[in-house]
Amino acid sequence: MGRLRKTGSSRGFTLIEMMIVVCLIIILVSIAVPVYNRSILHAKEATLRQDLFTLRSVISQYTLDKQKAPQTLEDLIPAGYIKVIPKDPFTNEANWTTDQEDSIMAVDQQEPGIVDVHSSSNLTASDGTAYSSW
Repeated sequence: MGRLRKTGSSRGFTLIEMMIVVCLIIILVSIAVPVYNRSILHAKEATLRQDLFTLRSVISQYTLDKQKAPQTLEDLIPAGYIKVIPKDPFTNEANWTTDQEDSIMAVDQQEPGIVDVHSSSNLTASDGTAYSSW
């Protein structure tokens, strides 16, 4: 029984073919990485907006229910308005900047306290504004 032998050159990839494939992979990665980073940034911004909305809402509810504004964000936890203070997605800590007012928010409010909350991050958002101004 005879074996079949290839008499021509062996089949494989040439250096040019390999270089073309590597270049295509590099091009695809260079397109995908910025898109991925942008989607991560937009997700963090959406989380920040939602956290700020929630914190402002529970501060307002606390103020109206208790007839006084909370003195710290931690006052909201034992009162049952929120389970935990969320972490700022850009600082990765629960270190929110709070605005204390000397005036009172509600007609029947007895003492002033926290009326607004902002991010402690000094970074700039994708729309050009500072996160701390949201």
